[in-house]
Amino acid sequence: MSTTDARPPLWVGHVALLVPDVARAKSFFLSIGLRDAEPQSEVGVLEMRGGTHLLLLPGSRHVDPGTRAPFDLMVDDHVDTRVRYAAQGLTVSDMQQSPFHEYFTVREPNGYEIVVNSSHATGCPV
Repeated sequence: MSTTDARPPLWVGHVALLVPDVARAKSFFLSIGLRDAEPQSEVGVLEMRGGTHLLLLPGSRHVDPGTRAPFDLMVDDHVDTRVRYAAQGLTVSDMQQSPFHEYFTVREPNGYEIVVNSSHATGCPV
């Protein structure tokens, strides 16, 4: 680690989600703010803050509505984010409380519930 770089030396590179319909999932994640890192790909490669990529991979598995995704998201302003998602016509839950976060869920079109957490970042460079 460079002595001038205050960021931690590691980060999550990729998280993956198997979805029956990659195009629908990709459209959804783009609508909530992720960036298309590989527009010509048959799989979704979507970029998040910090350089983490969400891989949307084709999977034949049926997703029961309400199934939690195997990852969660964190935003700077979870209250405003919930309002914006609801204004887009997305299915969002009421605010909930966990030991570390206030959060809500948003339903992805294949059925996954995505947890969107309040931030508890330290304020140090990440």
